[in-house]
Amino acid sequence: MSKVVGPVLATGAITLANQSILGNKPVDWRIPVATGFVAITLSMLERPLPQLAQLMAWTMLIGVTFTQINDDQPAPVERLVDWWQKAGPHYTPPKNG
Repeated sequence: MSKVVGPVLATGAITLANQSILGNKPVDWRIPVATGFVAITLSMLERPLPQLAQLMAWTMLIGVTFTQINDDQPAPVERLVDWWQKAGPHYTPPKNG
């Protein structure tokens, strides 16, 4: 299996989850189609230029995770931090005294 397929599929899954699961919007079917297209394209590029294809795949994954893609929805990391602060476990330190 190609070394670029994993990061590309993770990028598509993060994008889809950020929009549909965390953002409560309907599934945008362009995301899985584009993910498949990019996976195939980078797999073909990996044969002549393996380091470049892997660099592109990992850069894409990091960029999508930390960057706000659309103006109306925050980046996945921002959304997960908001969720963690609202619904996640809250630690209350013991009181001295």
